Amino acid sequence: MSYRFWGWELNMANPEDMIKQCIMMLHAMSEDSTIPRNIRRVADETMKVLQDEKKTIGLRAASALSMIDEVSNDSNMPIHARTRIWELASTLEAVPFD
Repeated sequence: MSYRFWGWELNMANPEDMIKQCIMMLHAMSEDSTIPRNIRRVADETMKVLQDEKKTIGLRAASALSMIDEVSNDSNMPIHARTRIWELASTLEAVPFD
């Protein structure tokens, strides 16, 4: 499946495109003022992990998944943000870790 998002042509079978989609989702979360500051901070940190091209795609995805898993249980998280976190986790789980 392929589609355009923010000027990028994304192919969801391509792990690099899946990482780009996650970065875009995290960017939107970090800019959302209805999400608590601590969760936006984790979104920023996770975005940096995903953008670190010194590491393999699988390692970046696994590290990001671990980071968002920790914050997913935050009791202050609004419902719409929790849904975004689950969507993000699903996308990251689809990235091959090897």
